[in-house]
Amino acid sequence: MASITVQLPQASYEIAIASGNLDQLGQKMQPIKQGKKVLLVSNPEIFGHYGERAIASLQQAGFDVSHCILSAGEEYKTLPTLQIIYDTALEHRLERSSTMVALGGGVVGDLTGFAAATWLRGLNVVQVPTSLLAMVDAAIGGKTGVNHPIGKNLIGAFHQPSLVLIDPDVLKTLPVREFRGGMAEVIKYGVIWDAELFVQMENSHSLDGLNNLTPGLLEEILIRSCQSKADVVMKDEKESSLRAILNYGHTVGHAVESLTGYTMVTHGEAVAIGMVAASQLALELGMWDEECDRRQLALIEKAALPTRLSSGLDIEEILVTLQTDKKVKDSKVRFVLPTGLGVVTVTDRVSTDVLRRVLARMQ
Repeated sequence: MASITVQLPQASYEIAIASGNLDQLGQKMQPIKQGKKVLLVSNPEIFGHYGERAIASLQQAGFDVSHCILSAGEEYKTLPTLQIIYDTALEHRLERSSTMVALGGGVVGDLTGFAAATWLRGLNVVQVPTSLLAMVDAAIGGKTGVNHPIGKNLIGAFHQPSLVLIDPDVLKTLPVREFRGGMAEVIKYGVIWDAELFVQMENSHSLDGLNNLTPGLLEEILIRSCQSKADVVMKDEKESSLRAILNYGHTVGHAVESLTGYTMVTHGEAVAIGMVAASQLALELGMWDEECDRRQLALIEKAALPTRLSSGLDIEEILVTLQTDKKVKDSKVRFVLPTGLGVVTVTDRVSTDVLRRVLARMQ
């Protein structure tokens, strides 16, 4: 289907997108400079669907494969879960030339990437995303980490993968709620970078399920979203400036996730809520118009994603939680706000009163 190269000063890598890629995993990994030992990390459901195929492909290519199964869910993206990967790596005597393979969604990818970044001061990691959200966002760009009890992704490292292998066929077993969550990240790309993708989604009758997409739209979504992420990462690998725009919807979104214990609201649902908030803030500040706000809201609703704050959330608690966000600078919360389709800016000019007013409207 497509091959996208993420060209970076230290380590470039391929994003390979094609049906049937899972069975080519071992072959695709052979050109990477690495040893024979591979630790495959997954969760029970994904491993049940695809673990045997991934291991068979790796073994056929001559790799010595062990595996580690983690509990599924954002609430398990913690230091104790990370310890499980470390223990398995020690048990199977992984070496500095060894590779960790993340077979799963964003949680598995973040945990495995962070484990690879820190075990023996750095191993290879290959990302094999199985959710739409991980395919278009989490698996690309080298952000890895775990959550702290008071905030999302506060513990982590930049550690670029050696390969991102995407097989769209695995989306057939993805729960519909998770598919919709992935669409939130796709809509994000349409707003921050790729207005043409935004329009293509507008022309689709529905975005709320894999089987409801217009013909060819899934291919466009994967290729254009991955290219958008690659473009931004190549310009700013470690988020010193431009890469911050990828956090569109994530400032309020992360607060919603944290305050609901990572169990009530999925990451994609929280990002959708955060994008609605960001759009309303941009309106309040006169940065974009009501027509753009309406078009974004319509896309989010077309994907059957939430547009209001979760029931029971306290606005004052959200405001406090925002102060722990990674993007806080000089004690000021920085928001990514849209100025037009395909264009956003980062600002700390959002007053508490304006934010409180917008959040109150979203209750």
